Amino acid sequence: MTDALTSTPDLSVNFAGLTLQTPLVLLSGCVGFGQEYTRVEGWNNRDIGAVILKGTTLEPRMGNAPHRVYETPSGMLNAIGLQNPGARYVVDEILPQLPHHETHFWANANGTSPEEYAEIARIFDDSPVSAIEINISCPNVKEGGVHFGNNPCMAARVVAAMRPMTSKPLITKLSPNNADIAETARLVIEAGSDGLSVINTLVGMAVDIERRQPVLANISGGLSGPAIKPVALWKIHQTRAIAAKHNIPILGQGGTCNADDALEFAIVGSDAIGLGTGLFYDPLMCRSLLDGIRNYLGKHNMRSYSELVGTLAAPATH
Repeated sequence: MTDALTSTPDLSVNFAGLTLQTPLVLLSGCVGFGQEYTRVEGWNNRDIGAVILKGTTLEPRMGNAPHRVYETPSGMLNAIGLQNPGARYVVDEILPQLPHHETHFWANANGTSPEEYAEIARIFDDSPVSAIEINISCPNVKEGGVHFGNNPCMAARVVAAMRPMTSKPLITKLSPNNADIAETARLVIEAGSDGLSVINTLVGMAVDIERRQPVLANISGGLSGPAIKPVALWKIHQTRAIAAKHNIPILGQGGTCNADDALEFAIVGSDAIGLGTGLFYDPLMCRSLLDGIRNYLGKHNMRSYSELVGTLAAPATH
């Protein structure tokens, strides 16, 4: 009789009604529109559960002026500015070229009003993407530029506007810059979100000391990479209780670069694990992460990745 010690642990996961072949998800902005990274020798889409395509707006955008990327200690700042060809072009020209039989592809929606988000959802609803991630870190131009993600009620309005426009799972990407991320999680779930992405980048900047100017033309940018992992783990911990109460999965992300990082995210409560900046360090790290997760599960007599999720215990007291 085969037991958990001799069988290979099951790394497939159920996320918002979708079956992912592994818990690893490639994050929006780090892998373009699902074509570029596959040119790396040794890459295999079977190692990942899903690919989140680059952030897409209703109309084409050129993005910000350079410099747009800057390496920082244990991380990276980016201010790309949502450069993309527009939702209709992505659906008509890019999606038909992707190998949908190999893994899931998810859209990433960005807008400047709830109505714009809703229209993007309508466009992607009639497409092969299997889910739509909602980037609520965008400014609401109708409300003086206040970021949707920093206001729980605004975030919920975006989800509520998109919900009637698509039958596909909606996954709301929460900002760590929000003072009450748990309240935002609660409101977007009540508005119809089927999953949560935790977390988006932190806001930061870098200075050129010789010119005494910001390095980024946009002045500020999103900080990602290993430097933000402790913040990401804390924010997942804060949202886990709300998500679990409603049976809503969490895509945990923020600084995963090795198997130990991935295991931390799982234990804290990540039903799936997002990979972004870590891919720039090692484009082929997925295989080593999966091997490390399998070894850990086998060592601890667990039959599946899902069995590990959310097993954080209280700290020991002495």
